[in-house]
Amino acid sequence: MTTAAWFQCSAGVAGDMTMAALVDAGADQFSIINAVHSLNIDGWAITFEAVQRCGVRSTWANVVVDDHDHAHPHRPARHILDLIGSSDLSSLTRERALKVYQTLAEVEGAIHGVSPDDVELHEVGAIDSIIDVVGSCAALESLDIDQISHSPIGVGHGTVSTAHGQFPNPVPAVSRLLAMQHAASFGVDTTMELATPTGVALMTVLSSSPSGTAMPAMDLHAVGFGAGTADVPSRPNVVQVVIGNLAEQTDGPGQMAIELSVNVDDATGEVLADAIEQLLTAGAFDAWITPIVMKKGRPAFTVHALCDAARLDVVRTTMITHTGSLGIRATEVQRWPQQRSEQVVIVEGHEIRVKVAEHRVKVEFDDAKAVAAATGRPVRHIIAMAEQLADR
Repeated sequence: MTTAAWFQCSAGVAGDMTMAALVDAGADQFSIINAVHSLNIDGWAITFEAVQRCGVRSTWANVVVDDHDHAHPHRPARHILDLIGSSDLSSLTRERALKVYQTLAEVEGAIHGVSPDDVELHEVGAIDSIIDVVGSCAALESLDIDQISHSPIGVGHGTVSTAHGQFPNPVPAVSRLLAMQHAASFGVDTTMELATPTGVALMTVLSSSPSGTAMPAMDLHAVGFGAGTADVPSRPNVVQVVIGNLAEQTDGPGQMAIELSVNVDDATGEVLADAIEQLLTAGAFDAWITPIVMKKGRPAFTVHALCDAARLDVVRTTMITHTGSLGIRATEVQRWPQQRSEQVVIVEGHEIRVKVAEHRVKVEFDDAKAVAAATGRPVRHIIAMAEQLADR
């Protein structure tokens, strides 16, 4: 059974609101506090308080840090990655938190024109932001969440104050994250900073579905509301999380999807391989190539991509851009994805990601290959060991 969390981000999203929503849905507060303690940082405290936001009862995460960190909040990205990587966090929480901060470092590095390793993280490098990310990841693990998805994300307009001065709203880091993950978003008529970099990173980086999707079919068992600091009269300033077991899709009508395809006879194998990578990055469920013979016996290839209807425009544009085709075709199909969970197992002291379904275990080959290279063992032995260690 796969447990999923879907976040409603129509009022925006922030790291503290995400963490609070998960606590409101039943996440263990002590698991969060213990996770932050494992970072070995001082000068902080967290309380979770029941509040009202436009009449909606919700939980507010009050993260307090000492004045020195407020005065000097920036840290090098590598320092934060080392802090999380060397901690006693569980493998899953550490992996998720590192993934979020590695992406934030890439985004901030691109904005400032420096290497991700050397970039100084300002607001997202403050202790309270680190607590929001690590605490949210620990809360997800506390609730045994296997898959994460979210609605389109609301963003404001105007300008906001940052460590670098007045910036457009949404701030550049949020805009780049949304673009990088091809995440759906929409404007809200407010000058409030509705979407913060930490909140958007948690949503888009950890999401296992195309960013900005409707709530999946679930057997619901928990709902939580995480409050923002401001109480806005016109709308509840909350992030809602809905948690449940994903409905099986093995019988009856499948999920509707779109299969795009294009015939290509003037591109190299390297170009086509890059096109596949770009299609997957654009949010395609899958992408592949089949060899064909065209008129006059010309050898060629068909490039295929399978995607949700909501991602059709992005995937179609990507296919045209990266194959150079003058036109593509589409077919509506049904798909029956098998439910699976994602785990991390330890082989010879190294982490390997695995996907576990009812009928099989699928080991992440790149992880197994890296462990094989580090240990000198054949990769097939590493795969077999990882399969044995997976919790079925």
